[in-house]
Amino acid sequence: MDWLLISLIAIAVFITGISKGGFSGAFGIMAVPLISLQTSPIFAAAIMLPILCIMDIFAVQKFWGKWSNEQLIKCIPAAIVGVIIGGLTASWFSSEWLKIMVGIIAVGFVLNSWPRKNCTTQPKPLSTIAGKLWCALGGLTSFIAHAGGPPMSVYLLRANLHKTQYVATAAVIFTAINYVKLIPYSMLGQLNTSNILLSLCFTPIAYLGVQLGAWLHYKISTALFFKFMYGFLFLTGIKLIWDGASAII
Repeated sequence: MDWLLISLIAIAVFITGISKGGFSGAFGIMAVPLISLQTSPIFAAAIMLPILCIMDIFAVQKFWGKWSNEQLIKCIPAAIVGVIIGGLTASWFSSEWLKIMVGIIAVGFVLNSWPRKNCTTQPKPLSTIAGKLWCALGGLTSFIAHAGGPPMSVYLLRANLHKTQYVATAAVIFTAINYVKLIPYSMLGQLNTSNILLSLCFTPIAYLGVQLGAWLHYKISTALFFKFMYGFLFLTGIKLIWDGASAII
């Protein structure tokens, strides 16, 4: 057994659990690159998907009933359409250029919104059509590049949600996205019994991460929470640009 790989997976799961439990998955993007230090990105993604599905259940249970039904109705169908498009057109896209594009969008959004608003008030909500487009892009990028968070955050950060409502809504949306992704991932051969069993071994760590994240969530003020969210979105955008450019160069 490769104990270094096991350790990296455990660390990645714990960090992602904290992120999902308290910060809407803001820094969960670290997981696949971290595991990829010892294995291939494809294997890392295959290992993380079942764990993400488990974490989604924990996160939804932790914030049960605190989500925005209005936003779920707007976001989930569009996000699923994005996943389906990603599954049907996966071979058409370069994940590297898609990461760069999403990264630029994330950084541009933060630079446009954060200094002007100082994160103390929410920007003007996007239109229904724009919201559906961002959610669909979130589903698409989640399937192809495991980067659904930034496009979804661009929309949800403008939805004028309280921090707990924000996290709860995002948890339900990504639960739908990740469970739908299981179907095309299985069809493409990226999931098998051994990968799923390995993922299940990290369930206790996932649970502890989500619980700690939820505890931290309630300890942070709303203003500070949104400052963190904008900060994480900015750093995520920089990382996506770096990852995409590094792969191309």
